[in-house]
Formats: sequence, C-alpha cells, structure tokens
Amino acid sequence: MSRVAIVGGGIGGLTAALLLSRQGQQVVIYERADRVGGRVAFEEEGPYRIDQGPTIVLLPEMLNGILEEGGLPPGSLELLRCDPLCRIHFRSGRVLTKVAGLEEQAAEIDREFPGEGNGFLRFMGDMAGLFPRGKASFLEQTFSRRRQFFSPANLRLMSRLRAYRSLRSAVGSYFRSEELRDAFSLQSLYIGGAPFRTPGIYTMLPYAESAFGIWMLKGGYGELPRILSRELLSRGVEIHTGTEVEGLTVEDGRCTGITAGGVRHSYDAVLYNGEFPQLEELLPAGLFTGNTAGQRSSGTAGRIKRGRYQPSSGCVLIYAGTDRRWPESETHQFFLPDSLNDNLRELFDQGRISQLPSYYVFNPAALDDTAAPPGQSVLYFLIPVPADPELDWESIAGPLAERVLDDAEQRGFPGLKASLRWKKIRTPGDAHKDGLYGGGSFGIAPVLSQLGVFRPQPRPYPIKGLYAAGASVHPGGGVPIVMQGARMAVHELMKEMK
Repeated sequence: MSRVAIVGGGIGGLTAALLLSRQGQQVVIYERADRVGGRVAFEEEGPYRIDQGPTIVLLPEMLNGILEEGGLPPGSLELLRCDPLCRIHFRSGRVLTKVAGLEEQAAEIDREFPGEGNGFLRFMGDMAGLFPRGKASFLEQTFSRRRQFFSPANLRLMSRLRAYRSLRSAVGSYFRSEELRDAFSLQSLYIGGAPFRTPGIYTMLPYAESAFGIWMLKGGYGELPRILSRELLSRGVEIHTGTEVEGLTVEDGRCTGITAGGVRHSYDAVLYNGEFPQLEELLPAGLFTGNTAGQRSSGTAGRIKRGRYQPSSGCVLIYAGTDRRWPESETHQFFLPDSLNDNLRELFDQGRISQLPSYYVFNPAALDDTAAPPGQSVLYFLIPVPADPELDWESIAGPLAERVLDDAEQRGFPGLKASLRWKKIRTPGDAHKDGLYGGGSFGIAPVLSQLGVFRPQPRPYPIKGLYAAGASVHPGGGVPIVMQGARMAVHELMKEMK
C-alpha cells in the first residue's frame, strides 16, 4: 500500500482519491477551503440553492464510467436528460431549439434557416467517424514527448478535425448562416475560449452535444462532491479542509511529501489538484531555469522551465431566486447579441465589456421540479467577460447585471425583475480571491499553444511521484474531462508504483 497526498479537493482531486482508494491506496486530501468541490459547489440563500459553477453535463457515459471504475455502483448519480437540449435566442428574433435526433434537428434547423438542415447532417456524419478516434487519441492519452502528439496518425487526424482552423471557421464550412455558425461554435465558451481562437479540434464539443445529449444532475452539479466525499470518508480517506499546503518536498528527483501548517508530512506520491500555474510556487526554487546559478535541482533530470499561461475568460454570474416559474422556458438557454463573433472579439481581443453581451441562463426547475420551492424558480445567468481581476468590478457588475436582467425579461422571462426575491453577483474579482488563475473561470485558455502536448500533463514534470489533475491540465476543462484527466494521472501513478 502506498501513501498518496492530494493537494486540492476539487473534482479532479476527489476523482483521483476515489480511484486510488478503490485500488487499496492510503489517501489523504488537503483542501484549503472549508469545503471540497472547488468550482463545483452551490450558492445558497434561504430556500434557494443553485449551482455556483458548472451546470451543463456532457459525455454522461464518460462520467458514469469513471465513477464505476472508482467503485460507485451504477445509478449513484441521477442524471436528467434535457430534451430539448437547449434553446438559442438570436437578436434577429429567430429562436433555434436544439433537439434530440438527427433528422428532427435537421428539420428544426430548416424551419428557421431554410436549406441549412443538410449542413447539420453533413457535420454530424463527418464527425461520427472522427469523434471516437479523437477521443481515443486526444482525451485518453497523455503526451510525455512531442513526437507522441505529432505522430503521423495524429497529424492526419488533426488535419481531418481541422485543428489548423478555429472552431468557428471549422463549423462555418457546414453552414451559410452566421447565426448557425454561432450556434454550433459557442460551445467553446463552456471551457472559457473564444470560438475564433479555440482550435477546430474542439468540433468534438458541438458534436458530442448533439450525439450524446445535454444533461443535468438532479439536485444540481453541486451534489457530485457531496456524493464523492461521503464515499471517500466511508473508505477511510482523510479529508482535511481549511488546510493549506505550503510546499512540496522534492529529494533526488522524487516528490516525497508536503508541508502544511508548518509541519512536513511524508508520502510516496503527491497529486496536485489546485490551479496548475500555482504549482510552481510550492516547488523548491532550485528546480527552475532562470534561478541563481549554482542552485541544485534536487536530482531532477534537468531544470524545469517556468510556465507562462494565458487564462480562460472570466464570468460575471448572477444567482437569483424568484417567486414564479416560466413553463415555456427550457433548462439551458443562450441569448445572443446582433453578432456573437463581434461581441466576443470585443471581449477577447480588446478586453472590453459590451453594452449588451451574450449570456447563458440555467433554469433547473424547468426539468427538476424539486430545484426550487413550489411555484418558484432559481436562475443562473453567466455573462462572459474579460478575466481581469483588476477592473473595478464593484462599479461594473451591478449595471451589467441590470442590463442583462432587463434583456432577459424582454426576450424570454416576462415579469422577471418584479419576481426577484434573491440576487447575488459573482465577478472575476471574486474568482481571483478564491484562487482561480488570473480571475478566469475555466483554468488556462483552450488555445492552440495550450492544447495537447503544449498543455500541462498528468505527469507534469520530470519529477517522480508528482502528478496533476484539473481544468488546466490535459485533456482540459469540463467536469467529465477533468475526471478523465484525474483517471489518467492515477493510471500513471499506479504504473510508477509497481
């Protein structure tokens, strides 16, 4: 039996602990907050409770498969399928409803965009053969060397997935309408990226949405860390909340423990699940290039180059409780401006907040009647904004929230403002205070220079016994993908421990 410390009790850390404890390892989790779950948590006020962070569940088979590998019985999570999948409101007045079924979706597209349904069918047909290969090659493999990533087979696959183009450009070859190009590329916002910057390999996201559906967890995504932590405690896993790790011990090229509360603790391996760019602060300074000449690297093969990372987009989030429901509303809805592309270029290229931005609304009571008190609703509004914690968010966020609530009332939630009984706003400044890198909400950005082999790996450094998982670590963000990254880190760890 090996002793493993997990630094950070986010979903990646909890998943790693589940898998390791299932294999008989002794696991201790150190979490600096007063709860586990990281971004996956609830905002609560009186009778109202809603997810603080992620709300959309994609790739349910991946999520359930990892939990079952970790020893949770089938059905431990009650996933609710959203059908319709979501609704997209365009400023032109058009409304696109995404539905289950390829022919049904093509017909729905043709109703609003005559002659465009065949483009959707071509996209899904092309991606049906590429997605399984992309999943196996990029979501289920680690890349310790560049030649593994740039193998001839991978290069051919990346070419077919249009990795050399942006997601919006890759999708654009299937649709004439700018609005449809928006509808099938806005999924990059799920992971904090701009459709015109995110590589075309992420066409797997809109494909997965239509192929496997959009889901929600009954009770909210915030239930997931509660389910995992209960299971871990029943197995004897130690979970120390309110405990910050101050450093990692590296001796002769191996990570041999952590320091917390001024006390050094020895372990056979350490898995880091904090914000990855902050890992460098915990490692001995002599490991890095650019330090004082003559410092020893503790036996590590070579020095580690310091990382410089681009953060993902930030978010202004509005949490609300109302005294009414909207039966005509869907669980997931997107409200787009005149041009989503221009709007997001203003955000990502100029660092500016539009007068009327795009936004997403989560309305869980539309599908889960227990999500709010009878006859009432909880709502979640996500507004993409620059990841700049230095902006004066106290003066920016309130007026921005009012503009968005006014717009939502006009376009989909009549009587919204009069029905409000609770409202709370969260900004990139709050995210930064909570330790999120650069005030971004999704880890490091999903851009080409931070994709695949260029992204921190589950074994991030040439240091034995040190592993990493989280939204900034390969394969990337999104709850099931973070869990997949934790699974790969555990597999690497177990191979080394044999």
